[in-house]
Amino acid sequence: MMRILALLLLVWPLGGLAQTAAMTEARAAAKELEAAAGMLDKAEGARDRVQALTETIQAFEKGLGAMRDGLRQAAINEAQLSKKLQSRDGEVAQLFGVLQTIGGTPSPTAFLHPDGPVGTARAGMLLAELTPALNRQADALRRDLEDVKTLRLLQVDAAERLQDGLTQVQAARTALNQAMANRTDLPTRFTADPVRTAILIASTETLDGFASGLSEIVTDEVEPAPVTLQGQIGDLDLPVQGVVLRRAGQADAAGVERPGIIMATRARAIVTSPTAATIRYTGPLLDFGNVVILEPEARTLFVFAGLDVVYGEAGQVIAGGTPIGLMGERPSPDPAESGARLSPDRDGSGTDRTETLYIEVRRDNIPQDPEGWFRTEKDE
Repeated sequence: MMRILALLLLVWPLGGLAQTAAMTEARAAAKELEAAAGMLDKAEGARDRVQALTETIQAFEKGLGAMRDGLRQAAINEAQLSKKLQSRDGEVAQLFGVLQTIGGTPSPTAFLHPDGPVGTARAGMLLAELTPALNRQADALRRDLEDVKTLRLLQVDAAERLQDGLTQVQAARTALNQAMANRTDLPTRFTADPVRTAILIASTETLDGFASGLSEIVTDEVEPAPVTLQGQIGDLDLPVQGVVLRRAGQADAAGVERPGIIMATRARAIVTSPTAATIRYTGPLLDFGNVVILEPEARTLFVFAGLDVVYGEAGQVIAGGTPIGLMGERPSPDPAESGARLSPDRDGSGTDRTETLYIEVRRDNIPQDPEGWFRTEKDE
């Protein structure tokens, strides 16, 4: 009987609700992906196809991010629960052995106690009190085992939905590329002289020098940039879904300090204009990769560097939320590595956000802290 009491002290309930949060997140993400898929269908006949596709891609990115989080949480919960169950293999075996003994049909001699009839009666009463507790422990273990099975099934279903979503968002990006190439309705403030632009790029050694020389490449300017940021500074949307990886003035691994911020984004993330602006430059620049420079108001520039694909031409006037490019995607020599991005070991590390976008704000050619212009507190 002391063996049974010791077993009750050792085998604690493991819960049975481990999958609840992960299931809730995965179901919510699945709804977001279904909504995004519906938006993709509607975008085919939308009057402003660029805007419809932009909103669709952003919805997919949000849903895919939520699905990754739900899948990652399910993997974590399943691993933790399995580890707890494995660590209690011996205790579980003891519990099942005791329950099997209790559940059998013993002979009358099995209940005889060395102390005689009184001892036998006391032992029977104690066993009668312990049996419900042992059954509850068995039920808890059974629920935990069912939770493990449920979480594994959830991971399989979520992985399939994730793959479907990735296929659909890629189709939306391809459609956006085509829609942007066919767009001819954007107003133009000026025409960029390609010869002057090439000369400026060739003679420029710093972003400062290029920004200060932008006015030299303008011809046939219709009117100056309108003032549009009054009351918006500090409340502008970030151009991409992501997290701040490095703040202004914070040195990188090489000890280089830059006046802008670096955003960590997921592969192929869409980048949009935070506000109405004039495109001052698009294309490769120095060691920044592809760069888009916007002029939201006179004497103010937004610099976005590190894109893979850029949209638009210098001189065009675009509305807020207009796509200006897509982030890249690092090629992996190992096809299995794409699945590694879902590993629970990567949770919270930001390592699933493999691309970086550099954001710089310049007023009167003086760098400003972008965190004073954009809402950067959200982790999307």
